[in-house]
Amino acid sequence: MKLLLAEDDGPLAAELLKALRAEHFAVDHAVNGEDAWHLGETERYDAVVLDLGLPKRDGISVLRDWRAAGRTLPVLILTARDGWSDKVAGFKAGADDYLVKPFRVEELVIRLRALVRRAQVGGASRIACGPLSYDSGLGSFERDGLPLKLTGLEWRVLTALILRKESVVPRTQLIERVYEGDAEVDSNSVEVIITRLRRKIAPARIESVRGLGWRLHADPAA
Repeated sequence: MKLLLAEDDGPLAAELLKALRAEHFAVDHAVNGEDAWHLGETERYDAVVLDLGLPKRDGISVLRDWRAAGRTLPVLILTARDGWSDKVAGFKAGADDYLVKPFRVEELVIRLRALVRRAQVGGASRIACGPLSYDSGLGSFERDGLPLKLTGLEWRVLTALILRKESVVPRTQLIERVYEGDAEVDSNSVEVIITRLRRKIAPARIESVRGLGWRLHADPAA
């Protein structure tokens, strides 16, 4: 499941990123409203956690523009504002749910999964790539219809690749998602994970694109 977290509070964002990734969410992070709006326009997300009090552009205006443009992705508003008028404004702008700070991360996870399930009723929650299948609601992989056993790091790499199947995922972006921005990580360790995944997912293919990153193909002859 791929999420967008739009939150400018550094310590809170770090806590949420760690907790959500531990729950096998793939998470992009925006620290201001302009970046959040752009990511929501250009990337595919299963849900968005959107703070109202963002710099540059507030969350309400971001959400209104997404809805005006026909973006139907589920949005959970996260804010310190607990007044009824603020909740009404959020729902009128197109919010699907509302969570007031402070809150328990466990509740956020439950609400996000519920939002995604509701959004997927009558729609496809699976992403197929050759013999591989990824259930974005459950966060699980199958190969030829059988569960695929992956380590946590393998899961993060393969999730990043299948969410952008047939497109190049830049090396720097993949390292950031897998290791949560740890600057001390040796990039060669990602090569090791890629090698292990190639053995597990064949005949699907992970192509190394020289100087750029990696691309997941459905067809090994692609």
